[in-house]
Amino acid sequence: MEWYEAVILGLVQGLTEFLPVSSSGHLVIGREILGVKESGDLVFEVAVHAATVLSTIVVFRHQIWNLLKGLFKFKYNDETDYILKICVSMIPVFIIGVFFKPFVEGLFGSLFIVGVALLMTAVLLFFSDMASNPRRNTASAAVQTRNGISYWQALAVGIGQAFAVVPGLSRSGTTISVGLICGVRRDVMAQFSFLMVLVPILGEAFLQVVGGELTGSALGAWPVLLGFVSAFLSGLFACKVMIALVKKARLTWFALYCAIAALCIFIFG
Repeated sequence: MEWYEAVILGLVQGLTEFLPVSSSGHLVIGREILGVKESGDLVFEVAVHAATVLSTIVVFRHQIWNLLKGLFKFKYNDETDYILKICVSMIPVFIIGVFFKPFVEGLFGSLFIVGVALLMTAVLLFFSDMASNPRRNTASAAVQTRNGISYWQALAVGIGQAFAVVPGLSRSGTTISVGLICGVRRDVMAQFSFLMVLVPILGEAFLQVVGGELTGSALGAWPVLLGFVSAFLSGLFACKVMIALVKKARLTWFALYCAIAALCIFIFG
């Protein structure tokens, strides 16, 4: 992998991790366009995913700190309630990771699957915009549900995240769409969607480290470092942009983009 390829792929990962257009799908597309073949070397993938996790932590540093402070009060409060709901949302993806990981890994590298999944992302985004109105008054719903999201809604969003392991099915797009369809407020869903992914990504990276999967990398330090910095900076930008878009704007334009990208894959892939 050349240094400029690492920068481009890092940019792709950082931008598409938070925008509802599928980072995994766009990495497959990016590799095809650049001619970068999968080598089984996981160092670069772990590095760029760690970069997007770091950008999420930076953007939500105050919320994360408040959650941790509330957790260590050792009583059931708003913070422990929120953390427990995040834990509930992680159950489906944990099941997928434990029992279906080889099957999921076999889906990567297929442009056709990416195209089909991008179409599914487009449908989800379009339907969620039809089902939710960003201008409606949701104050009464916020009073009825602690932290703006219930346990069953957290589980539903978690099921969406589990399906989003398919390349081309956007994780942020799927989780946000499912949350909006289930009646979660837009501002609540924007934060919950990005915080709920921190533990699964960090957990996967930890398992790869302790499992020895990151040893013997064929990549030099320079491409990995450039990819990390590129993904972090672009992820920082995309995370802030996506929060603002979910709160105020419609997601239909992203649905249109995903549909066009899928059509291009079917025609030229």
